This record gives sequence, C-alpha cells and structure tokens, in this order.
Amino acid sequence: MEVLWRKGRATVGDVTASLGTPPIAYNTVLTTMRILEQKGFVRHEEEGRAFIYIPKVRREEASTTALDQLLNRFFNNSAGTLALKLVENQQLDKSELSRLKELIEKYEGHE
Repeated sequence: MEVLWRKGRATVGDVTASLGTPPIAYNTVLTTMRILEQKGFVRHEEEGRAFIYIPKVRREEASTTALDQLLNRFFNNSAGTLALKLVENQQLDKSELSRLKELIEKYEGHE
C-alpha cells in the first residue's frame, strides 16, 4: 500500500521494483495485490496486458481501521492500555515524551 499511496498508481512490476532489497518475488506481490483488491483496499484498471493498481482508501482511513482492529483484538478496546504498552516497550525521545505529556495535560482538562 505504501508504494501505491506514494505513486498513486502502479503495476505489480512497479511495486516489486520499489520494494528494494532483498527483492520480493513478483508472484508474492501479485498475490498481495489481489488480496488487497478483494478486501476493497485497491482497484485495478487494465492498460494493454498490464493491470494498474490504484488505492481505494486513503492512508489515514487504512491506519484508523488497522488501529481499531489492533485495539479490539489485543487491548480490549482500551486506548489507554495500548498507549501504556507503547510507552513501556518503545524508547521514546524527549520530544515524543514532551508531546505525550502535553496531550495528557490537554485531555485531563476535558474530564
């Protein structure tokens, strides 16, 4: 999806070439594109013998859906539990910690 969002539209060959090293097999990318199409994330247009794949969902929409699934599946729909896990498991730099502190203080005032 990242390649499609960046390029706007691409063939399987374009996506494969954009993924760099180590190379990913063309058939693996083709299978992935077909699955993404079945799930409604991309569509294709035919140009000659090639299929041109185009994203149907914006990055923001896809990330929101993925986050909702993650919250539901692993964190019992608790954003707080997910946030705590992220802070515990990731090494955040001072600017990220400062931003988190600002957000917490901002939302404490909404209670």
